[in-house]
This record gives sequence, C-alpha cells and structure tokens, in this order.
Amino acid sequence: MSQLYFIALVPDEDLRGEIQHLKMEMAEHYDASHALKSPAHITLQMPFRWPEEEESQLFGSLDQLASDQSPFRVELDGFGCFTPRVIFVKVVDHAPVVQLFERVRKSLKKAGLPEDKMNDDIHPHITIASRDLDKDDFFKAWKVYKKRPFSRSFTASRLSLLKYNGKNWEIYREFEFRAKASDEE
Repeated sequence: MSQLYFIALVPDEDLRGEIQHLKMEMAEHYDASHALKSPAHITLQMPFRWPEEEESQLFGSLDQLASDQSPFRVELDGFGCFTPRVIFVKVVDHAPVVQLFERVRKSLKKAGLPEDKMNDDIHPHITIASRDLDKDDFFKAWKVYKKRPFSRSFTASRLSLLKYNGKNWEIYREFEFRAKASDEE
C-alpha cells in the first residue's frame, strides 16, 4: 500500500513552537487553519506517494544523502506572500536550501520516484497560512504581517521525512547531516 510522504527541513523545537503560534493566530483571526496540519518546515519535496513496503529503499537513499551533507544556518527575516492565498516566513538566503533541494531531487530519482512526481524548483519559505485563507482575509492579514518584524535563525542539521496519518503530517523519520562543515563557513 502506498503512503503519502514529503521531505523538509524542520527547525528546532523552540522555533517550531513560535511558528506554531503564528499559525494559530492565522487560524484564530483569519479562519485559516490548514497550515496547522504540519509542523513548521521548509519543503524540499512536495507530497508524494511511496509504497510502504519499500520504505527501506527511501530511507537508505535519504540516509546516504544526509551522510554527505554538512549542517548550515538558515536565517529567517520578515514575512512574504504568494498573493492571494499564502503568507509565510521569509528565508533570507535561498542558495544552500536550493542546493540541498537539487541533491534531494537526484537522490529521489535514483531511489525510483518518477520525475513527474518531483518538484521542478522551490522557493524556500515557512508557510503560516495557505489554501484555506480567504482572499479578503488574505489582504487584511497581509496588511498586518508585511510590516511585522520576525527575525530568527536555526541550524539545518537533518532531513525530515514526514508522513500523512490521515489527518495531519507527522515527522516520521529524520536523517542527521554527518559531513563536516568546510573551513570556509
């Protein structure tokens, strides 16, 4: 039986809690609760189906990728949007996340995920409101969030494989980055 998974960078527990609070504000003030179905994350691969009995192949592929990846800092600053439905926390430097995305893509292709099921590209961000945000509420919320300060950072030190349980997305398995950071960093 195939299950739904996605791959992401998930911040540390404290930052996840702060972003969860932002998501709850969006639900409370703008009736947008869809983003509450998953922990705070930067998506590296959108949801895809994978045979549950072949999980070990997926795990092996992601573990191999993580063994060759160094941890890196992710700076967050302010809010952005995809008009007229999505409001998110902005990632300052996309380059290291995009490089990791390319590696994830190659790894998934090698593991057997069809290319038409993979993201072509990404725009790194952490969503706080999405598809259920009404257009009118989007514009009301955006007036508030576009000026609101929010500056944090976290160390991306693992890949997270999330699995859909029929109601929410849960962190199912994590793959620690094990390569040493270069002297230049």
